[in-house]
Amino acid sequence: MATSQLMAHTGGSAIFRSRLFRQLFGTPLNLLLTLGTAWSLWALTSFLFRWAVLTATWEGTGETCKQNGGACWIYVRVKAQQMFFGVYPAEELWRPALVMVLFLALLTLSMFKRFWRPWLLGVWIASVPTLYLLMAGGVLGLAPVPTARWSGLPLTFLLAIFGLAIAFPFAVLLALARKSSMPVIRLLATMYIEFIRGVPLISLLFMASVLLPLFLPAGVTPDKLLRAQVAIVMFAAAYIAEVIRGGLQAVGAGQYEAAKALGLGYWRMMGLVVLPQALSTSIPPLMNIFISFFKDTTLVVIVGLLDFLWAVRSPYSDPEWGSFATESYVVAGATYFVLCFTMSKYSRYLERTIRQKRQH
Repeated sequence: MATSQLMAHTGGSAIFRSRLFRQLFGTPLNLLLTLGTAWSLWALTSFLFRWAVLTATWEGTGETCKQNGGACWIYVRVKAQQMFFGVYPAEELWRPALVMVLFLALLTLSMFKRFWRPWLLGVWIASVPTLYLLMAGGVLGLAPVPTARWSGLPLTFLLAIFGLAIAFPFAVLLALARKSSMPVIRLLATMYIEFIRGVPLISLLFMASVLLPLFLPAGVTPDKLLRAQVAIVMFAAAYIAEVIRGGLQAVGAGQYEAAKALGLGYWRMMGLVVLPQALSTSIPPLMNIFISFFKDTTLVVIVGLLDFLWAVRSPYSDPEWGSFATESYVVAGATYFVLCFTMSKYSRYLERTIRQKRQH
């Protein structure tokens, strides 16, 4: 039995190898494409290794880096504080650093289903004023820091995470409203979604920055950060609503009929039967939206907010380090990649967990 299994396994491997060989070298064109791709990858890899490791500068000054010609990692080490925290006061940097730690701790807790309890929602709600007071100060002996000096990665996290968290329940209501049997509610939800999806985020940021104060009483000027957050929430809610609506359409009519047969009202039917299935179906496109909006926070620089990408680029305005923009973009790209890749892997883990639960 074991011998036959081993032969079947080796035979399958041989077939796979021969098929792979035919795909790579079966024709002259395939041979040229394979050799060209291999040479290109080798040339790119060797260039990056030589630039990032062999000729890189780990100690010294800007002049040392210019003489060596490779990557200037001393520049990254010297400017790391400015890259990640921007113009936040240097003597108070422990506060945004603590905010980042709290953010990551809350996100880590929220990633595991065993912690999905009512107390976790309470912790998230309590975290809003806590994180705001840490960043803003003015209480408990903390020096006040205006939102104009909130910058870097903490600002990006604040805009993206709280923006999406606030937008999500509004998006669920919009999706339900668009599928409502009441024409007026359905029309209003459709008009909102189609209008918001029909304009770019940058236009909403300008509208929130310029037009929103015009609708408020004289002398009332909302904070610039709040205006940008409102625009992001409005934009994200419309996109998330369409994804959730697609998930609702994927739920079979039998589920609705079964819930009604059990005597469940509309909201209990949606909360206990329909929405859990719709949201689990919508996980992949929802995660795509989350990743996209996390990167789209870079647009807030248009309205004067100093996000992470701006903070990463700001050090090379220093004359001593002005020629090392590449290293800045490497740091930015690596940071965005790690965060977005983590979100993508978690999405796959969540899908797999839900699928296994359904099978059992």
